[in-house]
Amino acid sequence: MEFWLLKFCRLLCLALTCPLHLLKLVGLFGMYKRLFPFLAYNITFSYNDKMHQTKRDLFRNVCKFADSDGTLRLLEIGCGSGANFKFYPHGCTVICTDPNPHFEKYLRMSMDANKHLTYDRFVVVSGEDMKDVQDESVGVVVCTLVLCSVRNVQQVLREARRILRTGGAFYFLEHVVSHPSSPTYFFQYVFEPLWFYLGDGCVITRATWKDLEAAGFTELHLKHIEAPEVTKLIRPHIVGYSVK
Repeated sequence: MEFWLLKFCRLLCLALTCPLHLLKLVGLFGMYKRLFPFLAYNITFSYNDKMHQTKRDLFRNVCKFADSDGTLRLLEIGCGSGANFKFYPHGCTVICTDPNPHFEKYLRMSMDANKHLTYDRFVVVSGEDMKDVQDESVGVVVCTLVLCSVRNVQQVLREARRILRTGGAFYFLEHVVSHPSSPTYFFQYVFEPLWFYLGDGCVITRATWKDLEAAGFTELHLKHIEAPEVTKLIRPHIVGYSVK
C-alpha cells in the first residue's frame, strides 16, 4: 500500500512539472539560470547562520594541508556566490570554479567582503571537466552542496583527485537521501521532480556517501548529521573530508 502511494504521489508531482519540462526542452528554462544565482546568494545567509558551527568545525584543520612553505592553495568546485569564503584561513589562495557564469556578480561581492583571502581566478567550468586546472596543483579541494546537482558524481571526484597533490584533502558538505523507512524519504522521493527544476538540477535522493567510499581516497572522515532548522527535504547531511 505504501509503495503504491509513493509511486502515485511521485507520478502526480511529475505531471505537475510537465510545463517546466517543456520549457526546458524549448530552451526557455535557461532564463532561470540567470535568476538562480540571485536566489542562491540570498538563501546563503540563512543557511550559513544555521550551519555556522558545522562549517567552522569542518574547515578547522584545513591549514594542515598547506604546502611545505606554508602556502595553502584551495580550489572550490561550484563556488556559487562564495558562501564558504569567511570560513577559510587568512592568506589562503582560492581558485573559484562554477558552471554558471551568472554567479560572478555575487562572487565579486563575497570577495570584497572577505579580503583576508587571495583570489587566483574564477573559471567557468563544470566539476566533471576541469581541464584548465593542472594535475596535483592544489592542497585542498572544497565541494559543498554541489554533488547533488552534478551529472556524474564519480567523475567529479576523479577530477578532484587529479588536481589534488598527494596528501591533499577533499572537503565536503552535502545533503543526502534519508533512510528509506523515514517519512523524510517519502517526501524526498515524491517532490524530487519539482525540486530538480527549482534547485537548478538538484537531486535530493542521492546516497553521496557511497560515491565517496568508492572514490579511491586513502582516508575518509565522514559523519552523517541532521542539519538544524533546515527544510526537512534536505535536512540529512554528510560532512567531512577525504585524503588523497
